[in-house]
Amino acid sequence: MSDIIHVLSDAVANQIAAGEVIQRPASVVKELMENAVDAGATSIRVIVKDAGKTVIQVVDNGCGMSEKDAGLCFERHATSKITSADDLFSIQTRGFRGEALASMAAVSEVSLKTRRPEDELGTHIRMAGSQLESMEPVQAPEGSNFQVKNLFFNIPARRKFLKSDQTELRHIINEFNHVALTHPKIECSLIHNESEIFSLSPSNLRKRISGVFGKSVNSYLIPLESETSLITITGFIGKPEYARRTYGEQFFFVNKRYIKHPYFHKAVMNGYDQILAADHIPSYFIYFETDPSKIDVNIHPSKTEVKFEDERSIWQILLASVKKAIGKNNLSPTLDFDKEGIIDIPVLSKNTEVRQPAIDTNPAFNPFEGENLYEREKRATPYLDERFEGWEQLFEPALGAPESTRNIMQVKNKYILLPVKSGLMLVDQRKAHERIIYERMLSALENQQPLAQQSLFPETITLSASDYQVCLEMLGNLVQLGFDIRDFGNNSVVVHGFPSDMKPAGAGDTLELMIEQFKTLKGLSEKGNAERVSRAAAQASAVNYGKQLTDIEMQEIIDQLFACENPNYTPSGKLIVKIIELEELDSFFKE
Repeated sequence: MSDIIHVLSDAVANQIAAGEVIQRPASVVKELMENAVDAGATSIRVIVKDAGKTVIQVVDNGCGMSEKDAGLCFERHATSKITSADDLFSIQTRGFRGEALASMAAVSEVSLKTRRPEDELGTHIRMAGSQLESMEPVQAPEGSNFQVKNLFFNIPARRKFLKSDQTELRHIINEFNHVALTHPKIECSLIHNESEIFSLSPSNLRKRISGVFGKSVNSYLIPLESETSLITITGFIGKPEYARRTYGEQFFFVNKRYIKHPYFHKAVMNGYDQILAADHIPSYFIYFETDPSKIDVNIHPSKTEVKFEDERSIWQILLASVKKAIGKNNLSPTLDFDKEGIIDIPVLSKNTEVRQPAIDTNPAFNPFEGENLYEREKRATPYLDERFEGWEQLFEPALGAPESTRNIMQVKNKYILLPVKSGLMLVDQRKAHERIIYERMLSALENQQPLAQQSLFPETITLSASDYQVCLEMLGNLVQLGFDIRDFGNNSVVVHGFPSDMKPAGAGDTLELMIEQFKTLKGLSEKGNAERVSRAAAQASAVNYGKQLTDIEMQEIIDQLFACENPNYTPSGKLIVKIIELEELDSFFKE
């Protein structure tokens, strides 16, 4: 039997590595920008075409590379950032494994022009599919100019599964922001299809945040600062009244590296306890500085997941820092004892005699003394007057309600309860309404007959650059559903109208919630994007828990629900209806 184990070629090995490192165009932007930072750049320009599918170019003015280094940088595990295994536990730089450039070269056409300040000529290298095509001297400014073309040109299956341009551009913007927010002293710009998205001048952190998310952010940022022997925490949190229903302005960084940390997110949310609506998320830009040996950044290929040595203690420090910032800025409810008209509470001395308060009464007092008996009876029973005969007719519509509504009731402003032949039916009012709206919208898409209502005063809504791209991706389907939302440019849209069964009030909140639902929805059918938009719109506009419904409203929900194709489950598969059988009810009372 012949041997079956063999060593993969470098080209195949690089393509496998590319699956971990280069997942989409945004991965290229991330790696090249981080390399530019580590090269000491003070200016980084990112230029993309067709959301990075055609061209990604990153130009920096960093230290550049020699001819030999330029050739070696595309080799696997070639790096200038670590020399031994011990260095892995004290990493201060961003990318360091030496696989990023090799992975890019394996799945795209790469061009590199680079020059060191001390060199007269630079080096120009062209690579494609891990193969060196040319290497020659060239006139070039100091720094590095990477150009990545036709990503995944040799892996059609990978290229096929790239998302729409709006989705891929949104991911690029997110990666750009991660670098821009950790290095405010570096000039950063992002250009897509010759249109400038960001042009950020060197500044302090507060101005950089405002540059990324808009000038209005500056008005609700609260400084956060805490220094301990374990960790130093700095940055900003947002005022609770400016919290939004969507994610997008929530960032953790450790040693200038962006991380995701749900556990620490809970600490921040706990800091806002009882001063924030349950479905709102505050903004925060939180920076941790700690000993690199106290964290492990190697638990995930993208290095966005970090393990801290003492997470519980840091959680408590973070919670205390958030509460301190909120209290220091008078954002939490307080008792103000400086107001005029306060009650004077006397202080009793030891010798003061304590007496029970006396209540003076007059047992002989008669409030009806001197009043004519006929007048008193007439006032007490005004409807006996002949002028009010036939008053019952005024209330006939209410008294004439469908018989079935008389046996319906609402429990805790959340569930609709009604008897059925087999027992007792419980209906989740929000989930039921979500199913009703969802099927109406799918019907509107199929019949191409959206029912729209125009708003008297169109509302202009400014979004983050990332959410703006999401909105553009949804726009075509939103119009089909009856929304009248128009692109206004500069990350803004104008809402002129909503579908007839949605409330036009609160357009900004509704649109933000739809965007958030659209970003997070999973488990879609072959209907694709149209279904995502329909589900997002249904979730955003369904009646909320806590709303008290009339009998008529509850009956309408029940009638419309059971006219749906699938009344038992929401579009995401959550249970809407639960029937408690008579036998089960009887079992509760058996002796």
